[in-house]
Amino acid sequence: MARVATELIAWVAAPWALVSWSVAAAVIAVVVLIGVPSIFVTRGDKKQVLVAVPGWATIAMMVVLIAAAVLGAWFAWPAWVAVLVTALAVATVGTELPRWRWLARAP
Repeated sequence: MARVATELIAWVAAPWALVSWSVAAAVIAVVVLIGVPSIFVTRGDKKQVLVAVPGWATIAMMVVLIAAAVLGAWFAWPAWVAVLVTALAVATVGTELPRWRWLARAP
């Protein structure tokens, strides 16, 4: 649940933070944050694998999503919201550790 919430926040917060700088950058952020993890998947992590990648790549994609959620929130939203997003990100890392351990061992 924490991972899904963090991903949704990343998909909204990062483009929101970027749009005042560049609409193109905001659109690219959405495409990258949603598209890359949908296409590149570690075997055994999801049912449908379009392009198989090693476990460390999936971990890296999740770290980028978490960072996008936190940084986007701090740049786009009030501080109290950013604090809540940061707390959610910490909780997400905590709940993801068992999955990340498995992914680290995945080929």
